[in-house]
Amino acid sequence: MRTPKTACRALLLGSLTAPLVAALIAASPPAGAQTFEFPLVPSLLRDGLCGTNIHTWANTDPRWPGRAIINMQAQPVIGIGPGDYSFAPQCEALTTVAWRNLDTGAQGQYVENIVAGFYGSIQYSLFQDTGPGRIDVTVFTDNANVPAHSSFVVPQ
Repeated sequence: MRTPKTACRALLLGSLTAPLVAALIAASPPAGAQTFEFPLVPSLLRDGLCGTNIHTWANTDPRWPGRAIINMQAQPVIGIGPGDYSFAPQCEALTTVAWRNLDTGAQGQYVENIVAGFYGSIQYSLFQDTGPGRIDVTVFTDNANVPAHSSFVVPQ
């Protein structure tokens, strides 16, 4: 038999968790959507003695047949830059995600000048018409870097 305290606790817990569960269900990606993370690209940056890791990934979804969104974002910068705030530098690197569709032979690249600082960079994203199939990617910058190689699949 439940006591009034136990019933009250169960009611309170239920009223708190139901909206949370509903929010998590609503926030989940649509069925079939996928995110493919690529290895980080350690890189030096221009406009100072700066370095960071460039994070890149691809999003695919059956609602975008033959297309993928390529994303790139720099992690927080470490180093010294020019200007009044040299220990909070703002530096940049021209970053390239070169892709090739192994099934169709299509190829392309997404090139963006990533500007990063103390908190990293904004997220840069762009649809790519890769065509359906297996896509190989190489990620690199125009400065000293360690390129990353990866692959992902784009649905038809």
